[in-house]
Amino acid sequence: MKITRHNAADMRQALRAVREQLGDEAVILSSRRTAQGVEVTAAVDFDAARIEAAAACAPEAPPAAPPSPADAHEMGSELKALRRMLETQLAQLTWSERTRRHPVHTELLRELTEIGITRDLADHLVGQLPREVELSQGRRTLITALSQQLPVTGDRWLDNGGCIAFVGATGVGKTTVLAKLAVRWILRHGAQELALVASDTVRIGAQDQMLSLGQLLGVPVHVPERFEALPELLARLGRHRLILIDTPGTGARDAQLTARLAVLAECAARIESALVLAASTQAGAIEETLQHFSPLRPASCLLTKLDEAASLGGVLSALIRARLPVSYVSGGQRVPEDLLPARALELITQAVRLARASGAAADEDLLRRRFGRPAHANT
Repeated sequence: MKITRHNAADMRQALRAVREQLGDEAVILSSRRTAQGVEVTAAVDFDAARIEAAAACAPEAPPAAPPSPADAHEMGSELKALRRMLETQLAQLTWSERTRRHPVHTELLRELTEIGITRDLADHLVGQLPREVELSQGRRTLITALSQQLPVTGDRWLDNGGCIAFVGATGVGKTTVLAKLAVRWILRHGAQELALVASDTVRIGAQDQMLSLGQLLGVPVHVPERFEALPELLARLGRHRLILIDTPGTGARDAQLTARLAVLAECAARIESALVLAASTQAGAIEETLQHFSPLRPASCLLTKLDEAASLGGVLSALIRARLPVSYVSGGQRVPEDLLPARALELITQAVRLARASGAAADEDLLRRRFGRPAHANT
């Protein structure tokens, strides 16, 4: 590893000097302003140019015997270990320098990490803050920025009606939110223009549950003979202002997922697919669900089981990255009180409250690994 220090009138000249001396693989460890301009400390882990030059001037030698598989494996393992050690050292140097120069920014990165916000999103948001910002003002700015990044739909289904198919994994609460939404519609508009469709032919008792709900609410429940008959059934229900469709719960590796998505895609001109997600699900599983249902291009999502969630930052980060609007949130079993239109600021505030209540903490080692990435010399 070679470390050099460069003084120049401005950052552009300093970076040019770094590239000329160390090459394009150099990384910037730190930079600071001086009376003469700027001082940049840079490093390179392998001096490739010197190795190539030495090889070009050396006399031709007889070809060496290839290393044995065991030697090659050992050499590869040693190189990987060396690279990990260098990356760890550079990350520590970079994070320490970042903490020294921008203590408020690094504290805000810590707080976003504790909420559960992903690294890229946290880095982007903090990077938009002014260089000189007070901690309290920075917190308020980040909360506002996060809420602006999270799209929501408002109460448009109850205002305008529609034909909505609730899709999602098994056990996330599709039938429950459907029932809550149906009751909210009846309280506002009455039962005359509402229809329910029980297309879940997989879960035992699912259609009986929908039929009981329809009888209780005084609304018709339509049952297709099979899921593939859904498009034909919907063509006969055009007179209803609001049609709510219960679909089979689907596992990420369900062999029938592709076929069901194809049926719903065939109805895309008539229906809006709404992805139901349990807020208590880990962020990685949320990402996987979003990927599996992406061919359907859901127009919005509903977040259920907010009362069971230990953290919300990872789920909200995934929705922000996917640009998937949140329509409604549900946090209990009461019908219909526990179904509310999504409010972005309330969701972000709840994520902060959950992190504080759980005592979430991000240690220095985690922060170094997440945010201690040195800047590249040619950026």
